[in-house]
Amino acid sequence: MHFHPKNSDLSRLQLPKGIAALIQKQHHTADDNASLSRRNFLKISAAGGFALGMFPVMAQTDKPTAAGLKPYEQPAAFVQIAKDGAISITINRLEFGQGVHTALPMILAEELDADWSKVSAQHGSADPAYVDPAFGMHLTGGSGSIKHSYMQYRELGARARAMLIAAAAAQWNVNPDILRTDRNTVIRADGKTLSYGELAEAAMKLSVPEKVSLKDPKNFKIIGQHIGRLDAKDKSSGKQDFGIDVHLPGMLTAVIAHPPVFGAQLKSFDDSAAKQIQGVRAVVKIAVDRGGEGVAVIADGFWPAKQGRAALKLEWDTSTVEKVDSVKQLKQYQALAKTPGKLHFKADVSKLAAAPKKISAEYHFPYLAHAPMEPLNCTVSISADASKAELWVGSQMPGVETMAAAQALGMQPQNVNLHVQMAGGGFGRRAVPTCDYVTESCNVAKAAHGIGLRAPIRTIWSREDDIKGGYYRPMHVHTAEIGYDEQGQVLAWDHAIVGQSIVAGTPFEGFLMKDGIDGTAVEGMRDPYPIPMRLTVHHPKVNVPVLWWRSVGSTHTAYVMETLIDEIARSAKIDPVAYRLKQFGDKHPRHTAALQLAVDKSGYNKRRLPKGHAWGVAVHESFETVVAYVVTASIQNGRAKLHTATAGVHCNLVVNPKTIEAQVQGGALMGLGMCLENAAITLKDGEVEQNNFGEYAVARITDMPQMSVHVVPSADPPTGMGEPGLPPLAPAFANAIANLTGKVQRSLPFKLG
Repeated sequence: MHFHPKNSDLSRLQLPKGIAALIQKQHHTADDNASLSRRNFLKISAAGGFALGMFPVMAQTDKPTAAGLKPYEQPAAFVQIAKDGAISITINRLEFGQGVHTALPMILAEELDADWSKVSAQHGSADPAYVDPAFGMHLTGGSGSIKHSYMQYRELGARARAMLIAAAAAQWNVNPDILRTDRNTVIRADGKTLSYGELAEAAMKLSVPEKVSLKDPKNFKIIGQHIGRLDAKDKSSGKQDFGIDVHLPGMLTAVIAHPPVFGAQLKSFDDSAAKQIQGVRAVVKIAVDRGGEGVAVIADGFWPAKQGRAALKLEWDTSTVEKVDSVKQLKQYQALAKTPGKLHFKADVSKLAAAPKKISAEYHFPYLAHAPMEPLNCTVSISADASKAELWVGSQMPGVETMAAAQALGMQPQNVNLHVQMAGGGFGRRAVPTCDYVTESCNVAKAAHGIGLRAPIRTIWSREDDIKGGYYRPMHVHTAEIGYDEQGQVLAWDHAIVGQSIVAGTPFEGFLMKDGIDGTAVEGMRDPYPIPMRLTVHHPKVNVPVLWWRSVGSTHTAYVMETLIDEIARSAKIDPVAYRLKQFGDKHPRHTAALQLAVDKSGYNKRRLPKGHAWGVAVHESFETVVAYVVTASIQNGRAKLHTATAGVHCNLVVNPKTIEAQVQGGALMGLGMCLENAAITLKDGEVEQNNFGEYAVARITDMPQMSVHVVPSADPPTGMGEPGLPPLAPAFANAIANLTGKVQRSLPFKLG
């Protein structure tokens, strides 16, 4: 999921249909003290006909306190200190592998002067305290967790520390200015001490200071340290529970038979055989995503529910929906790229005809599934009188999904309590504009309740359901006509992109699309290179649900830009690193620093590579972070093999170097996965052809190269880190293969034959 930092802070937000109206009806008081970006968003969205009173729980209770602070500025919602000194810190994000379960507590603990050995963490909820302070909504996405909450959590820790000192000063009857803190202890000048555990109860009764002094970064003791993850032990030992592991008394499990073509209707279904399966409790017809219909089988457990679904006799009506064929779709996209599109960048391309050197290129990118290790799931419990509900789900947007659940269940939003669960991956799939899997889970629970089943219902998507279930990274075609001189100076670049918009048809279309162009589709194009580029865009409408996928538009734009830049450098017989550095000049110091660091640490062109190995280079900025890769690769048994990858990263101040390393490694592996054979979602007769990892390839640990991650030192505020490690890996790999074969891989996944 991605929110562009250079435009609106809310530039990727979408809501299920009908929710905006529900919010407007029940909550219509905007926060006058919100950030400028939030005010601008409210104004623009209202002007576009989408009246939004922000999000339900926030609008209900987000009022200034006596101290003039918002709920997300109040320590009581984030810090709980037990009498024995144990400190529990609440995180305002979903932990689904990115490390915020540790990094956010580190920030708060630093200013609190906490004893790190006594710190634990827990998830927040849809309470207004846990909104993203930059967006004013509940959100984990856009690589914004640390970037947006860095100062928030520092101030929370500093406020809590000040309150502990004030409590100690009152107990000792001394001036608080003479007291200091260290590792869960308030210390007096004469050496006497009081522990945080002894002071916490009294401290939390005191008024919260509005203004606090923060530490000088040179005095940090926790921030910047290589600290192991708080959740590592449980996750590595199998003790960690995720959303799919929720078990409630009397709970039943449901699976849904979705239409084979998106949005199709049921002609008929025979559930008699399904009901004969031992453990099957009920079979119900429900509404599913995109206006389709489905059948849910509810049973004592997943296996009988799955067996019951397999026994259903279903007949579908697909006559009213488009049946996409990937082979035909590619041809349609290729033809569309040759026609005039919406103009994004203007440039004079008249010099193309007379350019001494030319490149004519066409790139193809397939649909991609998110394929998190934990498939989609959501548990819903409805009260006996159907007036209240509880949900357990790994949600990236608990506020939005609380509203979606309320709408589906026919309840007031304040009567829906969503418990955020640890999630086993997501990459954007748990932040769905339509809240599809949450809404469908609520539809199942409501139908079950309606026929007298008074039990919590856990709805689970199988791996096959998850891969075939939609919301993919869009398929794209890029075409480029480039003219340049003998020195590699680009004279003209005419470029076209064809691909679905992930925002078209949503309440945000008028806000996020400028001149008919979805900004997510073009991010990463041209910059940081001083290129005279004309860029046009086509957004065809296709019956395939699409969504942000880790690093969003940069998944394809970085690949195109960095392989073409390399191709120009090779043609001009200029070292690709030197060529890039010259292009950056003095206007992009962060790009230069990241690339130079990767070059220096890799030994690029200074160490001798094994026979048949070659270097590859790429650099790209996304989420305000620059990542450069220098890789080595070879071709073995007709397949490309990545051997080493050295990353240079410029993400400003680092909270936890281990988190940065893990994020870059994970992003690199996911980027590598785009290159592997069968890493594509394809459709025939409207149906997704892939079912499981046997047909849809994801990178495995055996594909991982020897890797090192190096960070450019900086004291500037942190930038995004969850996604920037992905985009430059595939082009760096492709550039190494091009150096070996002389052939640029114009399509992903690679096709060397």
